[in-house]
Amino acid sequence: MLTIIHHKFLADKLKVTSWEVLEPYFTQLLSRELNSKTELETWLKHRSELEAFLSEDLAWRYVRMTCDTNNKALEEAYLFFVSEIEPKISPLSDALNKKLIACPFLEELNKEKYFIYLRGLKKEIELFREENIPLMASIAAEAQKYGSILGSMSVEMEGKELTLQQAANYLKSPDRNIREEAFKKINEKRAAHVDELDDLFDTLIQLRHQVAVNAGFDNFRDYMFAAMGRFDYTPQDCFNFHEAIQKEVLPLVKDFNQKRKDALGFDLRPWDMEVDVENKPALEPFTSGADLLEKTIKCFAKVDDYFAYCIKTMDDMNRLDLESRKGKAPGGYNYPMAETSVPFIFMNAASSTRDVETMVHEGGHAVHSFLSKDLELAAFKNCPSEVAELASMSMELISYEGQDEFYTSPEEFKRAKEEHLEGIIKILPWIATIDKFQHWIYTHPAHTRQERKDYWMQISKEFGTGMVNWEGYEQFQAYTWQKQLHLFEVPFYYIEYGMAQLGALAVWRNFLGNKEQAIAQYKKALSLGYTKTIGEIYEAAGVQFDFSDAYIKNLMQFVKVELNKL
Repeated sequence: MLTIIHHKFLADKLKVTSWEVLEPYFTQLLSRELNSKTELETWLKHRSELEAFLSEDLAWRYVRMTCDTNNKALEEAYLFFVSEIEPKISPLSDALNKKLIACPFLEELNKEKYFIYLRGLKKEIELFREENIPLMASIAAEAQKYGSILGSMSVEMEGKELTLQQAANYLKSPDRNIREEAFKKINEKRAAHVDELDDLFDTLIQLRHQVAVNAGFDNFRDYMFAAMGRFDYTPQDCFNFHEAIQKEVLPLVKDFNQKRKDALGFDLRPWDMEVDVENKPALEPFTSGADLLEKTIKCFAKVDDYFAYCIKTMDDMNRLDLESRKGKAPGGYNYPMAETSVPFIFMNAASSTRDVETMVHEGGHAVHSFLSKDLELAAFKNCPSEVAELASMSMELISYEGQDEFYTSPEEFKRAKEEHLEGIIKILPWIATIDKFQHWIYTHPAHTRQERKDYWMQISKEFGTGMVNWEGYEQFQAYTWQKQLHLFEVPFYYIEYGMAQLGALAVWRNFLGNKEQAIAQYKKALSLGYTKTIGEIYEAAGVQFDFSDAYIKNLMQFVKVELNKL
């Protein structure tokens, strides 16, 4: 299936080969007279068309580069855009923002429809600094190095060369010696790149701090809260979240670890945390990328036919790259395509239950893209991550309805479900750890590497259970933060996973009570894109945007009940 886009403002066969092919469109928008509300709304649609085109062009450059990090031509194509095109767009976007705000017909626009858009746009004007343009280009160029470094790493297990994602499957082996071997090889490989990643991170901290200072902020944390449009909560709310996780979630994780220790019959080491406590071999819910795709479509069809339609459409349009391989960047993502409205799912599947979780998670993001595709402006679809992750994390849970497709018996599915639910609880302290780490890093930009290492070890203890013995491998533990892609590529984008996870648990609780109503609310919330506040979107989904002690305690009790049923 090929989507043909017919432009109303741009040339249909426009290609970004140079700045010169784009500049006339910006010039035309800047010079156009706006003599009525109708002309203003047409101007907004034309600007949106240009922004959607450019967004999708950059998206494809990023996708192709991450699919093959060894291909220098693909890397150069991405770097060309971020270093040659984006820096020229930035001042003109600022000029367009100012033209819009100065338009005498702005007050005639529907206030409810444009409130969120204009709120964000005014913040962009406030933050824009010409001197930050080259810094932003440098940050983008530096950040992409993380994927190249990680993508180059491989280890040998049982005579086979494996990516780190593939090798991690051995951490689920019933043979403790094999688990330990895999742990050592993976971490020794990471350790060989510690200095390289520290160098990269130091560079990024320095560049990011300068951007913040240029924009009139004391630190990059405060700058990012403004730049990410965090209108609905503050740094103090994040600290409250950290404390609530320590108080209400950590005791549950300790319980899980105590049960694991008792079942295994020995002190827990870092390589004992993934294995099945009954020494069953790791579940293999699919055999290949094609099998994962087929089962995902069947799974989604059991929840809602529209969800399956979305994944089928992506397959028809070659918008999926699922299997892990050498030379591919780490991680997984769903990249929205602003112009065609059919996103791209990238992941590193290695036949694990975690891969099923990733696939349905990214599938939730994809469904979000489909449901919001008819919104009038591209900007209306640019959801904050607190909303985007509600879509994906809710899908992880409501798709239990069809996840039996991946397993050969009810017992296997029950085991996978239990692993996932426990994983949801276990990840919350890690989310709090990463977020607290970032607050410290960017409010102490002059810290040394040793201070960073010491602080990481300190908060690892705060959010740890004290039940995993790292003796002899402290040097690995001190750099576990380096495996978190977000720290390098998308700073401060992580606590949203925790906030959205709470919302997703509430969506699932609603689903168990009334499937049809919960699905309808979920779809309604996602179709809003970003035309309402975060709280209003959560309310449309039938849940609260809340991360208080009481709310977290209530949801943890719900999960405990569901786990006990298993």
